[in-house]
Amino acid sequence: MGMWTVRALRAVLVVVLAGTVFVQVLMVWALATDPEDGSLPLTPLRVLTMLGMVTAQVAVVCVWQLVAMVRRGTVFSPAAFRYVDVMIGAIVSAALLWFAVTAVNAPGQREDPGVTLIMGGVGVAVLGVALIVLVLRMLLAQAVARDVEATRMRAELDEVI
Repeated sequence: MGMWTVRALRAVLVVVLAGTVFVQVLMVWALATDPEDGSLPLTPLRVLTMLGMVTAQVAVVCVWQLVAMVRRGTVFSPAAFRYVDVMIGAIVSAALLWFAVTAVNAPGQREDPGVTLIMGGVGVAVLGVALIVLVLRMLLAQAVARDVEATRMRAELDEVI
């Protein structure tokens, strides 16, 4: 991975992480203030939004760690699986939260049920992303296995020579 690619990716990750933390802080502050002051009441949609941002933050931290492993040349190790597994869990959690948002939003869409169907389709698409990352995890497992075998074969070759 090139230096500019890593820098660009890290810049995007920092913006996403800072943005989600900023919105969460504002939401917690608004929810903690007195409702008489015009603050926002705690609603299921706001709670789901905050939890959804946590899933995004978890995924961002995992990607950051994987990029660091790529830069160090240690991504083809069993330690990388931990971050990929956590990322898959975060994506699945985000999909489940999206389905919950769809269920909370559905009663207001009685005149136009197509919106609920579209939102359900988005949840299925997010689950599809989790499946794609799972396939990439399997590719990583194959690469790690080949790297281990190549290291073993080099050691055997060094013994022969």
